Amino acid sequence: MSRALLVVLDSVGIGGAPDAGAFGDAGADTVGHIARACAAGEADRPGLRSGPLRLPHLVRLGLGAACRLSTGTVPPGLGADGPPAGIWGVGRERAGGKDTVSGHWEMAGLDLAEPFGLFPDTVPAFPSALTDALVREAGLPGILGDRHASGDAIVRALGAESVRTGRPICYTSVDSVFQIAAHEQAFGLDRLYETCRIARRLCDRYRIGRVIARPFTGDAEAGFRRTAGRRDFAVPPPGPTLLDRLTEAGRSVATIGKVSDIFAGRGTGRAVKAAGNAACLDAALAAFASLPPGGLVFANLVDFDTEYGHRRDVAGYAAALEAFDRRVPEIEAALVPGDLALVTADHGNDPTFRGTDHTREQVPILAFGPGLAARSVGIRDGFADIGATIARHLDVVLDRGTPF
Repeated sequence: MSRALLVVLDSVGIGGAPDAGAFGDAGADTVGHIARACAAGEADRPGLRSGPLRLPHLVRLGLGAACRLSTGTVPPGLGADGPPAGIWGVGRERAGGKDTVSGHWEMAGLDLAEPFGLFPDTVPAFPSALTDALVREAGLPGILGDRHASGDAIVRALGAESVRTGRPICYTSVDSVFQIAAHEQAFGLDRLYETCRIARRLCDRYRIGRVIARPFTGDAEAGFRRTAGRRDFAVPPPGPTLLDRLTEAGRSVATIGKVSDIFAGRGTGRAVKAAGNAACLDAALAAFASLPPGGLVFANLVDFDTEYGHRRDVAGYAAALEAFDRRVPEIEAALVPGDLALVTADHGNDPTFRGTDHTREQVPILAFGPGLAARSVGIRDGFADIGATIARHLDVVLDRGTPF
């Protein structure tokens, strides 16, 4: 037993799950389609990146091999000169969703027996009983939106009216979310968070996974932009997770990015809410440097999803993958004998696919550390095997999953 580092590359899927068609996602392949776009010169952007997708360190650890296992083909540029140097495989989610919460809960050893509730793609999207109660209890003059929408688009369309009227923008998607956008100064950030807390309680009866605060700044003339003040208000996990088991055993836990929000603060230890992939990875490595034996650092790198997947920005997504790859040697250098690092994802968000939502995909599993023998762990039936592997490594007991 030593230490463990779990890094979730939010939305970095590697090909449609067998049931992708049931979610309208047949043919989705986040990494594969990005690689093909790069190889075709379709992801070139002056000053950002150009040419084939370059992920030499992830490929060395087994990313290309995992893609081949998932889809039958190796994406352009991700072929390796030799066998993988890490433990590699594919994760296939059991939960009936493609959202952040179910993915993270499952990899922490908690299978979601019943899928989260969803709001219909209608106008209005929300039950009147829900919106009426929110307006009344939060003291709002009303709401705007009330439909499925892309966050950037709906803020551009309704931001000025929201500032003028004092009405927050409420919207959803094909995921189990109730999102509330409001101006940081005109509406107030603390008021937005309190409105989301009220919405969290009201959404419980509808089994909604997350209420998300989406603050923005700016004005009609200069334009509106979302800020780093996002907060996720998730329903608490309905059973014990890896984080609970470590906390019960008196172990040190550090959660980076939105991980503490995803688990509603339960068992999440020292929570660091850094903004952006680079800052989150910096925070994860800093926490790991002082982590005692038996501890876990659990980080989520959200930019892949929020900045590039939902915005269908292929070049930006490719550049973000390449930026993470360049830092893999830093992760390896931070490990001492007995340590385990594991890089994975929670779902897909193919930036070449129709719409602006998550895609139901399988995910890579890349594990490595000093002295760990390279091998394939195949396609895992459930993300819980990730949590079970970390639990075994840290010598705690988890009820779900089979260690690899």
